This record gives sequence, structure tokens and C-alpha cells, in this order.
Amino acid sequence: MIVRPRPGLLTILFALRGSILPKVAPQVIAIAALACLVVALEQRHAAWFPVTAGIGPFTLVGLALSIFLSFRNGACYDRWWEARRAWGSLIVEMRGLARLMSSLLPEPEHEALRRRALRRAAGFAHALHARLRGLDEAGAAAPWLPAEEAASLPARPNPADAVLTHLTRDLAGALRAGTLSDILFATLEHKVASLSAIQATCERIHGTPLPFAYTLLLYRTAWLYCLLLPFGLAGSLGWSTPIVAALVAYAFFGLDALGDELEEPFGTDANDLPLDALLHTVDAAILDALGEAGPEAPKAERFMLR
Repeated sequence: MIVRPRPGLLTILFALRGSILPKVAPQVIAIAALACLVVALEQRHAAWFPVTAGIGPFTLVGLALSIFLSFRNGACYDRWWEARRAWGSLIVEMRGLARLMSSLLPEPEHEALRRRALRRAAGFAHALHARLRGLDEAGAAAPWLPAEEAASLPARPNPADAVLTHLTRDLAGALRAGTLSDILFATLEHKVASLSAIQATCERIHGTPLPFAYTLLLYRTAWLYCLLLPFGLAGSLGWSTPIVAALVAYAFFGLDALGDELEEPFGTDANDLPLDALLHTVDAAILDALGEAGPEAPKAERFMLR
């Protein structure tokens, strides 16, 4: 995720870090080159262009395309924002669980149960982070779990959910043994259920992209529009056509590329969520409750926060 101060004029004009321009530069250059070729042909062989469509049809098509692109980008941003809210809720639930464990189970006989529960909660967060980033879930959770539990995770279809299962079983065992009251068990189980609901939300966003036909329609229309635009502008704008065509291509292809980044908010693109930083916030809450020192907070490198 790009984290930088409000840009000034020079930054707006020349900043590339966080800009979508590097991704769409090939398309913009291709459209500009085509526009130069069309203008050169129109000026040397005017007879080849007996009819000029003018800007009218392109205005209508461009307006419709802009509306469709705004709808798609709005849907993509909704996915990005819902994902951010889910991870915000995860941090809230982890902090609440840490407070409850410290407040409701302060007795020495509960120390082992409290530490196991908190470390399993951290293991769940690491497994979920790895699942959303396409990494090794079992390996991410293993350092936080007992050895026998960590060894069983690779065989489970959903290691993050398996960690919550072990956490619930541990709490239920304490309930049956009489070391945990039914009211405390219900309170803590409510937190576990909230973590499971957050995981389901993240998995829904991660596993359900926007309909491909919708994306294909917009991408195909944007290409056709930008390819035909120089033919409509060459007769009236002359050598200004490549500049106008490049600006239009930058806007349309840039919006499309930005939508692609926001559509998958758990990735590692410049505008995706900083899951590493969010995971560090979870670790800080858990380690503080355990009385252990946490790692240093991650900092943005060249305005990029992972």
C-alpha cells in the first residue's frame, strides 16, 4: 500500500511510485504511436480519408465507457474496503481476546491455558495471512503452536480453521474439567466465532472475483475505442491527436488497471492492503498480553507499506 504525504505539483507530474502509469505505459505508447501513424497518413494521403467521423460518436461511446468503468471501479473499491474492514475487525477481536484472557483468567492455574489460547489466536492470524497471500499456511502458524498440533496442520484442508478448532477444544476441555465456568467458556467462544466469521469474509472476497465477462467487456471496449479514436481526431486536431489519444488511453487503461489491483485486495500490488503491517498489529497485541517483546513495527520503504 502506498503511504505518502499529499503530493505537490511536481510530485503529481513526475511521481511514478504508486502511480498506475508504469503498468499502462505499453498501451499508452502503442495508442500514441498509432495516432502518429494515422496523422501522417491523413496529411500525406488525404484521399484515403474521404469521410471523417468527427468527435461526436466518440463522445457518446466515451461517456458510456466512462460510466461502465466507474461502476466497475466502484465495485472493486467496495471489495477493497470490505477487506480492510474485515482486518480491522480482526485486530479488534484479537485485542478483545487478549484483554479477556488477561482479565478473566488471571489465576496461576489458568496460566498455561491462557498462553496456549493466545498463541493459537496468533497462529490463526498468521495462517489466514498466508492463505490470502498464497503462502504456506501450516508453516506460518507452526511457530505459535504446540509441536503435535503444528505437525498435523499440513494434512488439514483449512489450517487456519483447524487452529480455531484446537482452540475451542482446549477451552471445552477446561470447561469439562471444571477449571472454566460455562459463562467464561461462552464469552471466549463468542470471540472464536467472531474470528471464524472474519475468516469466512476474507475467503469470500479472495475466492469470488468480479464476473470475467464484465471485465472483458470493458477491456475490449476500451481497446476498440482507443484504437479508433485517432481516426476520428486526425482530420481536426492534426499533430495534437497523439497527445489527446495518449491522455484518453492513460485514463481508460489506468482506471482498468487500478480496478484490477483493488479487485484483489490481499495481493502485493502497490494499492493492495498492507497485510504484513496489519499482521504485525495483531502480533503486538498478543505478545503484549503474553508479556513478551514484539518485533519492531514495519516501516514504508520508498512509500510502500507491505
